[in-house]
Amino acid sequence: MAVRREREWEAHGQGRGGGGGGRRPHRRDERMTHPPYLYPPYKSTVLRAPAQEPVMPKLGPDSVELTAPVFGHQELGRRDHDLTVQHSGEPLGERIIVTGRLLDSAGRPVRDALVEVWQANAAGRYAHLGDIHPAPLDPNFTGAGRCLTDDDGRYRFVTIKPGAYPWGNHHNAWRPAHIHFSVFGTAFTQRLVTQMYFPGDPLFAFDPIFQSIPEQRDREKLISRFDMDTTVPEWALGYQWDIVLGDTPVEAQ
Repeated sequence: MAVRREREWEAHGQGRGGGGGGRRPHRRDERMTHPPYLYPPYKSTVLRAPAQEPVMPKLGPDSVELTAPVFGHQELGRRDHDLTVQHSGEPLGERIIVTGRLLDSAGRPVRDALVEVWQANAAGRYAHLGDIHPAPLDPNFTGAGRCLTDDDGRYRFVTIKPGAYPWGNHHNAWRPAHIHFSVFGTAFTQRLVTQMYFPGDPLFAFDPIFQSIPEQRDREKLISRFDMDTTVPEWALGYQWDIVLGDTPVEAQ
């Protein structure tokens, strides 16, 4: 897997994907598919957006790979992909299956990549000391999981559908229900962080994080699709969401 650094991957979920033949390779164009680093309606970007050009490491951009941590199969627990069985009881909420494929820009599967997820519980609260809004915690739901992609580039998680939550960005600000995704290559510097949303959420139009993506058609790529074939009768609804990794700026030249 080529060395790529965090936020350099042009990536998106393919809500209309679902695997199988006939997939057209992803091709980079000149449109800006990522949100800008500075987007004033998303207030925290005003403080954290870089104000200067990035600095090249003295030994080159890949030098950090020589000392950065790496990942292996031994890092994963047998049930890390199932967020509903990590405690003594079952969590509250709607059980769902989220699955899809990790693909490169030519539509080829990316194998053995570490995919991590984290999310709020069904009431819209994270199991984190920094989340203090008045919604109940679930003692049987931590909201974090991980897996390695298989030979077909596929990941699969069993979890609880997260709830919306307030986040204080502006008056009456609520985040749409979403699951955070992190995709690693072979080291911490080869990382993509993104979010997956659910179809039909009424909060999309009011969320500056979602709206910071310039084009509507690119925003739609972050929305999963309900899939009856993934749904397990009498047990869990299923959602499909592929992640396509595009070229880095250097590779696109």
